[in-house]
Amino acid sequence: MAGASEALFAQPLLLLGGAVIAAPIFRKLGLGTVLGYLAAGVVIGPVLHLIGGSGDILAVAELGVVLLLFIIGLELKPSRLWHMRRDIFGLGLAQVVLTGLALTGMVLASGLLDWRAALVAGFGLALSSTAFALQLLGDYGDLNSRYGQRSFSILLFQDLAIVPLLAMVSVLGTPSGDADQSALVQIGIAIGAVVGMILAGRYLLTPLFQVIGRTGAREVMIAAALFVVLGSAYLMQLAGLSMAMGAFLAGVMLAESSYRHELEADIEPFRGLLLALFFMAVGLSMELQVIVDNLLLIALAVPILMAAKALVLYILCRAAGSPHDDAAKVGLLLPQGGEFGFVLFTTAAAAGVLSNAQSSLLISIVTLSMALTPVSAILGQRLLKREGSEREQMDEDFEGAGSDVLMIGFSRFGQIAAQILLASGRDVTIIDDNPDRVRQASTFAFRIYFGDGTRLDVLRAAGIERAKIVAICTHKKEVTDKIVDLIRAEYPDVRLYVRAYDRIHSLALRARDVDYEVRETLESGLLFGRRTLEGLGVSEDEAYDIGEDIRRRDEERLRLQAQEGIMAGRDLVHRRPVKPEPLVKPKRAVKSQPEEDAAEA
Repeated sequence: MAGASEALFAQPLLLLGGAVIAAPIFRKLGLGTVLGYLAAGVVIGPVLHLIGGSGDILAVAELGVVLLLFIIGLELKPSRLWHMRRDIFGLGLAQVVLTGLALTGMVLASGLLDWRAALVAGFGLALSSTAFALQLLGDYGDLNSRYGQRSFSILLFQDLAIVPLLAMVSVLGTPSGDADQSALVQIGIAIGAVVGMILAGRYLLTPLFQVIGRTGAREVMIAAALFVVLGSAYLMQLAGLSMAMGAFLAGVMLAESSYRHELEADIEPFRGLLLALFFMAVGLSMELQVIVDNLLLIALAVPILMAAKALVLYILCRAAGSPHDDAAKVGLLLPQGGEFGFVLFTTAAAAGVLSNAQSSLLISIVTLSMALTPVSAILGQRLLKREGSEREQMDEDFEGAGSDVLMIGFSRFGQIAAQILLASGRDVTIIDDNPDRVRQASTFAFRIYFGDGTRLDVLRAAGIERAKIVAICTHKKEVTDKIVDLIRAEYPDVRLYVRAYDRIHSLALRARDVDYEVRETLESGLLFGRRTLEGLGVSEDEAYDIGEDIRRRDEERLRLQAQEGIMAGRDLVHRRPVKPEPLVKPKRAVKSQPEEDAAEA
């Protein structure tokens, strides 16, 4: 009893310690946390033998994949999922079929397996690792990019494909005539389970969380979230589908719920910890002796597998319209075998289609390819980032857009302005054409859309016709002017509030009849000057009055410059200390200064 209790604490301590040590080191080296968790698992298990057997740990750790798919489902509304249907059922189906046939042919050509075993091996190796790919996309912040969404669509279809593949194994392993009927029954049960899950999600889940939300007990909400995720995953597994698919469907059904963000916050800590445990369990499960005994075969099989899958993925993505960089990134992200390959090969061994030795060899190939995936993905990211000259693009999806305020540009200036609006309870539709900025803002739960504000179709999709004010917060003068001119021509009644670059830009915007403009440095410069005065001993009230006087002088100078030209109002600018009273207007004009000075500030 004491030994069991000691193991109960020792194993989690070893795993947590390995994660704490390995993850920061590998992230510091630029190799990513996934490879760190894998390495920690290999060292703890196969190398040092501190933990023996990973079956139970892997079974628990797979819940990390389940929770990951639930969170992804929360981000995908049914309408968005319908929008992705071509990639899911077109590109995903083509990838599984073509890759499976290509790998089956290669296995048959090698003469290592008969046609039945080769068919299972080929299609089993055609599946990729959802956990690895999505974690890497999350690390890179690329989940919402075009290639990230396309990769996710392929992975989603692969999860669906596990059902007919398991049915195929039962057919190949059953000599009786009842096999066809059994396979059809299994597929029918799976389809019925999906339909039932959709109906339950639509009519039961949201009311359930409404009732629980009224209790105000946070721990009950967390328990309910875990119950829904694990319950839906378990039901799907009973129906022959993957647990991850069940959790994903539950997330999609709750994507439009008002509890979406709270559920995501409740699940996230469990997801991160269990997913790390999953990668460590994969490392623990690596059978080094099998790799050593079949070193030459595995050394040939793994790179051939990854190269073949990457090539097929690249060709299919290019045929589907992806640019070179995106197609290459997808190919280098999904060349590995997947965790569902473990299930397929184990089932095939139990059905007599594969021998235990063949199953172990295939599982070793899958595991090693998974271990090499972070390296190939990192290589692709760095090479393509270095060589690619085109700006990265993302899908333009304006689902839910259309607020009183449409903000164009979300750099530092726009972020501060948005805080004021959101703090007042106002909803803001924000668009920006920088993919990195969109991804970064999304991690802080901002609702921000990718789009080019200089395009009329984007403005319409973002809801400009419903906006009461358009806040243009772009930082390049030429871009700002282009947007102002476009909106003034197409929507002359829309009120425009615009960020100006400098004084000359402010005058140009006033000439365009914008409703309000402000120079990006004006308020910060005034505040900085006031605080500096206070630091010199001037009272807060006196410093404020001086700042307001400068503000009035600046506005008067702008008014004069708009009427008389850039050199007007020079006498309103302080160029030397004012004595004895700082608020008294100078009695004589200062000497002329170069025109460049007049345009400053």
